[in-house]
Amino acid sequence: MQHAPIVVHHIAPAGGRRVSLRTDGRDTVLGLARSDADVIEFLRRAGVPDPDEVVLGDTELIAWQGEEPHTYEAEPSDTDIP
Repeated sequence: MQHAPIVVHHIAPAGGRRVSLRTDGRDTVLGLARSDADVIEFLRRAGVPDPDEVVLGDTELIAWQGEEPHTYEAEPSDTDIP
């Protein structure tokens, strides 16, 4: 089974999503994205051609883990005390 080479991981508790790139069997963390613009910039810096197209829907190149794609903020917990 082949996996997408770009992974946008689960939302961190404080918000943002780690972005990693798999090349030559190794994962490299590109950064913590807080928006699609951040993901695009990380991919541009890593030399990915047409990073806008990748982020906007190329499911063979990018895998969004957990929450809905293009979401970067953690949902407030129902157990939080006001």
